[in-house]
Amino acid sequence: MTTNAIKRKLGWLEGGLYAGGVILIAVFFYIRGDANRQAEEGMEAFRQSLEAPPPVQVSLSQEAVPLTLEVPDQALWADNRIRQYEESLKVEAGPPLGILTIEHLDIQVPVYNGTDEFNLNRGVGRIVGTAQIDETGNLGIAGHRDGFFRGLKDIGVGDEIVLQSTRGLESYAVSSIEIVDPSDVSVLANTPDRTLTLVTCYPFYFVGHAPERFIVKATAKHSLVSNK
Repeated sequence: MTTNAIKRKLGWLEGGLYAGGVILIAVFFYIRGDANRQAEEGMEAFRQSLEAPPPVQVSLSQEAVPLTLEVPDQALWADNRIRQYEESLKVEAGPPLGILTIEHLDIQVPVYNGTDEFNLNRGVGRIVGTAQIDETGNLGIAGHRDGFFRGLKDIGVGDEIVLQSTRGLESYAVSSIEIVDPSDVSVLANTPDRTLTLVTCYPFYFVGHAPERFIVKATAKHSLVSNK
């Protein structure tokens, strides 16, 4: 191969390497510029999110519903239960989850989360593990038979139960009443629809630890709450 031919090949190689270098530099600056643009767009979106007002969740009435509670009717209560209720009022506690009302039985009671003795002296308690208030499923609520829930002795199928929360009102109709063994937890099984299960000891005037449980099942009729 002649010297001129070798020079021509080296020239082509040098030109190719130069062109490849130019392309690599162009790609580098393009990627860098695109990354800068994405960073600037991200910062702008972040700034806009800071300036934008946060989303507001409201009920169908467009405002939170205040919980209102009247002085409970204690005509059927045991004397000891009245004393324990009054003692519970001396202790500062958080607001209830809601208020349960059965108007024709003069039952209106705050619903707290959990069924410890303090909650059951002060009101009734959502049974942990059951549905939340305003949630689809089986919401279990327990109360003392010699206090707020003694009036359940006169409840009947078809009676209305209203559950109020800060999001609105839920109306239920009693669908069944049964007496079960304390070990029968099937009454608290989850349901595909909004269900309310009230639980108290039975018999209502039994002296000592009552041997059975009085169960009231109710299904939702209509709702004035905003579903999640």
